[in-house]
Amino acid sequence: MEIVVRAALMFLFLWLVTRVVGRSTLGELSSFQLILFITMGDLVGQAIVQQDYSFTAGALAVGTFAVLTIFLAWLNSRWRGPARVTHGVPVVVVKDGEPLLDIMRRERLGMDDLLAASRGQGIERVGDIQVAVLEANGQLSFFTTDGESSGAQQQPPVG
Repeated sequence: MEIVVRAALMFLFLWLVTRVVGRSTLGELSSFQLILFITMGDLVGQAIVQQDYSFTAGALAVGTFAVLTIFLAWLNSRWRGPARVTHGVPVVVVKDGEPLLDIMRRERLGMDDLLAASRGQGIERVGDIQVAVLEANGQLSFFTTDGESSGAQQQPPVG
């Protein structure tokens, strides 16, 4: 039972770490960050099972993470409130061609990252952007002044 409690506490801690790190950084991990997160996974495993390297301890730890993940998915599918906390909400970072610098700073989204993403979508000037949205998954969606939209979340027209 102690392993289940430690696994649940570690799950909450890891969720908090990913929320604090921020959505823009998780979308684009550097090599160092990737190695850091992999190493953190090993440290988490050691903290959960301590000296118990048995199959049972590992199965309990992984099972606890799986049950908590399924529970959060179920909770998010039933009610909108928890999803806002666990996944975040989209945030407007450019409006009418003007970057919203306070919001960008709060989301830790640099102007260089915004410009690179807009160039990747074929947008030459920030002034051409009607609205830019930092999605909950860390990607940027752009809506330009000519009525076209671009970004990772675009779907083909229905009908």
